[in-house]
Amino acid sequence: MNNQKGFTLIEMLIVLMIIATLLLVTIPNLASNNSMVEAKGCEAMVKLAETQVQAYKIEKKSMPTDLATLVTEGYLEQETCPGGETLTLNTDGTVTPTLNE
Repeated sequence: MNNQKGFTLIEMLIVLMIIATLLLVTIPNLASNNSMVEAKGCEAMVKLAETQVQAYKIEKKSMPTDLATLVTEGYLEQETCPGGETLTLNTDGTVTPTLNE
């Protein structure tokens, strides 16, 4: 008989069972945390936009009229959050997200 080394069918089935168990545990956790990740991303985008409003104000010595101005001037790449909320510039320089419906 040949003395070849390799995996037996039982060993392969055990490895597949372990991988399947890990997938069953991790996939629901990823799906449930998706909304939290989008919320944190929007918070970060709001803070970035407010910082860029201040940078515009310092450089141009005036407040921007809206966030579209910041996009066209190259201060921001977009005026929406990763989750799709539209950012709105308030008169005091703060930025608020508004949910699109």
